[in-house]
Amino acid sequence: MNKTVALFLLLLFSALAQAHKPSDSYLTLSVQGATVLGQWDIALRDLDFAIGVDMDGDGQITWGEVKARKKAIVAYALARLAIGGDRAACPIALTDFLIDNHSDGAYAVLRFTASCARTAEQLQVTYRLFSDIDPQHKGLLRLQLGSETRTAIFDPKNAQQTFKLAKPSLWKQFSDYLATGVEHIWNGYDHILFLLSLLLPAVVVRGPKGWEPSNGFRPAVMDVLKVVTAFTLAHSITLSLATLQVVSLPARLSESAIAASVIVAALNNIFPLIRGRRWVVAFGFGLIHGFGFASVLTDLGLPRGALAVALVGFNLGVELGQITIVAAFLPIAYLLRRTWLYRRCVLFGGSSAVAVVAALWFVERAFDLRFLPVH
Repeated sequence: MNKTVALFLLLLFSALAQAHKPSDSYLTLSVQGATVLGQWDIALRDLDFAIGVDMDGDGQITWGEVKARKKAIVAYALARLAIGGDRAACPIALTDFLIDNHSDGAYAVLRFTASCARTAEQLQVTYRLFSDIDPQHKGLLRLQLGSETRTAIFDPKNAQQTFKLAKPSLWKQFSDYLATGVEHIWNGYDHILFLLSLLLPAVVVRGPKGWEPSNGFRPAVMDVLKVVTAFTLAHSITLSLATLQVVSLPARLSESAIAASVIVAALNNIFPLIRGRRWVVAFGFGLIHGFGFASVLTDLGLPRGALAVALVGFNLGVELGQITIVAAFLPIAYLLRRTWLYRRCVLFGGSSAVAVVAALWFVERAFDLRFLPVH
């Protein structure tokens, strides 16, 4: 049993070692015959970490500092991007360099053309930005083919991808967004820790002497079912409304609120203010988490010809990712529920650690600071 406890603790806290908001860049490629027009938005804070842009170290990156480092920025970025048509290289040439403000800060904008020898049937893209310093970095690709839009996510494990330029089937678009949804929830440490904070008490009950083991597996399953269903319904509502641009929240506000929700959920396991009906907490904060899911989907770009397919596929992918986490967590937690280590170390200690990490997230996101390392 001690080995099982150790394994559970390792799985629970492994996310904490990498607990930060991963960086993203946004790459748009528009294929027009043998020419590929590109725009690449890269966060200045990430470039500063990689090559140094804030020359005077005052924490503020000015336009003068960016201009002084323009050649270094362009050289660093373009050395980590390659485009090919039918496996023949398409040389990249910079056409413009701008600065743009996203909801989470300032970005360098590199506009370029990639000239292929002829119109290709397949496009190969190799993306290695920050792969040597930040294993959590993602490159979010939007590939435009006339009126069609496709998406992909690059990371160190998926640095090279090939795209057929023929029009994809609806099933292919659905499966692509399904996979994107699964990957997003598995890499969304704030969403995972919020969900786990709500699930940790599912296998115990509050008694006169504190947390005590529950008497059966069925009550635990029903409690988990209520929490997960409420969370799913809530974030599905705001995910749909936000991606359809019916409502929106600034990224800093929604990400800070998500961090705050993790704090509340974790602290409630230590100082139980909400006894029972944790599904209400899951639903209320799930509305906020939906905006976080939507920000990724919006940045990827929804295909205009298959809006419903993409939205449903992404949402189902998120749910599949959640179900996998719950299915892995619940049996282990139930087996360990009678141990002192579970009630004191996992439930109390784990919730305390989650609250601390979420507090750092909140300060980082609310005040645009960085405490937690990216590697």
